[in-house]
Amino acid sequence: MRIWSLHPVHLDRAGLVAGWREALLAQAVLAGRTKGYRHHPQLIRFRETSDPLATIGAYLHGLQREATGRGYRFDETRILAQVGPLALLPVTRGQLDYEWAHLGRKIAARSPGDAERWARSRPTPHPIFTVVQGDIESWERS
Repeated sequence: MRIWSLHPVHLDRAGLVAGWREALLAQAVLAGRTKGYRHHPQLIRFRETSDPLATIGAYLHGLQREATGRGYRFDETRILAQVGPLALLPVTRGQLDYEWAHLGRKIAARSPGDAERWARSRPTPHPIFTVVQGDIESWERS
């Protein structure tokens, strides 16, 4: 499971579709609808919020907006929680940089056209995150 801290604009088609599917799985875990992946480290930052379902819902909305902008149809009705104002979650600069390099390797292997676009851009966070100083997050499996 990979729940990118990066803005969905940076994801190639495969990354965006996989991100949607994996965030829906994370939502099912947080809602208690599945027994698998309950202890996955990527879920720690969502569980630590006051409303994990609203937070993963906001994350999913970010993916859904990007997909819609690209002409894809991600079914918004699959998002369980209505999203209101939420506090931004911190993500460390080290984590963002780690994910940026990881995404770059994935895109280079599967999507050369997107790799050129990736190489010309710089990492920005998903709209639910704010960047803070620090190394790779303790929950990351590097």
